[in-house]
Amino acid sequence: MNNTLVNYLLKNFLKTILIVTSIVFCFGLILNLFEEIEFFKNIQTGIFKPLIMTALFVPSLVLKLLPFIIFISSMWFMVKIRNNNDLLTLKIYGFSNIKIFLILAITSFVFGWIVLTLVSPVTSSMVKYYEKTKSQHARDIDHLVTFNNNGLWIKEVVDKGDRIISAESIESTIIKNVVIYEFDKNYKLQKKIISKKVNIKNNNWILTEVLIFSYKDGIYNKEQLSKYEINSIYNHKKVTSLFRNSDTISFIDLLVNSRFLISKGYSKRFLDQTYHSMLSLPFFLFLMTSIAAILTMHTLKRADNYKFIILGLVVCVFIYYFKDLSLALGKTDRIPLILSIWSPMIALSLYTFIGVLQINEN
Repeated sequence: MNNTLVNYLLKNFLKTILIVTSIVFCFGLILNLFEEIEFFKNIQTGIFKPLIMTALFVPSLVLKLLPFIIFISSMWFMVKIRNNNDLLTLKIYGFSNIKIFLILAITSFVFGWIVLTLVSPVTSSMVKYYEKTKSQHARDIDHLVTFNNNGLWIKEVVDKGDRIISAESIESTIIKNVVIYEFDKNYKLQKKIISKKVNIKNNNWILTEVLIFSYKDGIYNKEQLSKYEINSIYNHKKVTSLFRNSDTISFIDLLVNSRFLISKGYSKRFLDQTYHSMLSLPFFLFLMTSIAAILTMHTLKRADNYKFIILGLVVCVFIYYFKDLSLALGKTDRIPLILSIWSPMIALSLYTFIGVLQINEN
């Protein structure tokens, strides 16, 4: 009988999570579809392109909202089993509030790890493809920055034609092992510049240990310089903005390829922030289910469902801004960055501990 009741709890709880996730996904599709249609309206693409792009982007959005999806699902499920007297039936068969709470909370915790290890790599790949595809259709395609396994690539338009820049890696304001190709307006190669190090702190790039191969009127020239300068529309701040989208990095990438990502230009501070944010997800899901249990299982009396809808919205907004405030304090070095990520978990854990003691007495 115990196994049957546990299976009932798990099956219906996961079913509720699936329903809420589907609702959020559909809303995300509808809202983002308008944005994609607006983007592609003046571009010659197929009619299904906006829908495909939306389908690629929305899963990562759902992943960001997962803690609140779990919270709403938990409240919905617990209110439902309380209002249809299933909670009373479970208690008759020896299921205490604490046992029901642990079954649901541990399920959320395990679900969080499944998302990190199996779902996160898929959504990060989808976002990478989304950004790559969208950049190919961007109105300012003449100016493009991209990053892949071969390093950093930059394309920009200059007065005399086009310039393509490749670099092996980026460290602080320095890009290393740089090759710059300069083409005329007819896409004929005019100059090839090789440099060991380039300082891109400002728009005026400073190249060191430079080899310049130039082609003019069929004559090939080679020149070696200790220092050379070029002007670019890009600087360090603009280039490194590419490395701040955590949606393109999966939890597995952070575990396996963190050194590679750092060597290619990702900030260690940013990767640490992303890693701990992802690592905290299962614990956050556990706590969100715990809070939902505390709010709904303190009594067996039927209650107005609107009360719980409003209460749930208030709690979601409070937790969202609490996390955002804590992270902002970490980014501005008011408190250690890692502490700013985990402090909301610590605070919610204290509240959960006290609340669970209270519902266990009912």
